[in-house]
Amino acid sequence: MKVDLFDFELPPERIALRPARPRDAARMLVVRGDGPFEDRGVRNLPHMLRAGDVLVFNDTRVIPAQLEGRRGEAKIGATLHKRIDLRRWQAFVRNAKRLRVGDIAEFGGGVTALAEERLPDGSFVLVFGGDEPVEVLLERAGRMPLPPYIAGKRPTDARDREDYQTMFAQEDGAVAAPTAALHFTPELMDALAEAGVGTETLTLHVGAGTFLPVKADDTDDHAMHAEWGRIEPAVADRLNAVREAGGRVIAVGTTSLRLLESAAGEDDVIQPFAGDTAIFITPGYRFRAIDGLMTNFHLPKSTLMMLVSALMGRDRMMAAYEHAIAQEYRFYSYGDSSLLLR
Repeated sequence: MKVDLFDFELPPERIALRPARPRDAARMLVVRGDGPFEDRGVRNLPHMLRAGDVLVFNDTRVIPAQLEGRRGEAKIGATLHKRIDLRRWQAFVRNAKRLRVGDIAEFGGGVTALAEERLPDGSFVLVFGGDEPVEVLLERAGRMPLPPYIAGKRPTDARDREDYQTMFAQEDGAVAAPTAALHFTPELMDALAEAGVGTETLTLHVGAGTFLPVKADDTDDHAMHAEWGRIEPAVADRLNAVREAGGRVIAVGTTSLRLLESAAGEDDVIQPFAGDTAIFITPGYRFRAIDGLMTNFHLPKSTLMMLVSALMGRDRMMAAYEHAIAQEYRFYSYGDSSLLLR
């Protein structure tokens, strides 16, 4: 499909630079397969679901994966993308023409990394020096990797250390937040439990590739970057039991959705999963694991705009986004939410 089919005009003032406070005060647009759009709030979520449904959260934790440093006299920046092993990370490098294989990059605070290899997509394998765990080095030298559409408008600050982390964050490794879950609070979780809505967690370490634009003219020519994920056997069993009992599996965020769909077989059964996924979901895809999605509003011509169009239909989602813009919803990572029910 042509990538331009997923384009739309977004007024710059609709981009949220800070999250709603409290988190569950965000607005939520409910989109069903047909009928009018419903302007609700995230706090209405327990009333939008049914007893026996289950929400699936991503428990990845964002690490301070944005590094600024030098190679000699040249300034460079690095955004870590995917862990390779204890000391090696794949990273996208800004001003990459100034970095060659064999060079040492210095990121301040005594943190250095060797450019070991340049990969076909232009990214580098960085090997961090010293004996301290890389996580310790990043806490010392790194900063939260806010998306370019926020970082380009204001500097990252101390508030982002908390704001850009979900209440479910447990497993270190993401370089972007699973932002749909940023809206949840303990009070909302209590209300969901009282309504009979269950919860499960999986882990998908979101990579920096989520920030990259689709440069191809046709979706067939776009290559997704791989990300690592895990679904425990007991979680897979419980999710399959929910669907067998007539409940719905609602993914909280496209990260949860992509991992669930990666783990589902042609028989629609979710299997345990541990490994990389580079699933790319576009219109025409047959969903096997999920019945709905809670997600924020996505960028024009992005892989995530294609994903929600695959779930609800392109025309339906383009109309929903037109409605959201007209009703002044807040867009992107720190913005409002939507609930998509097939």
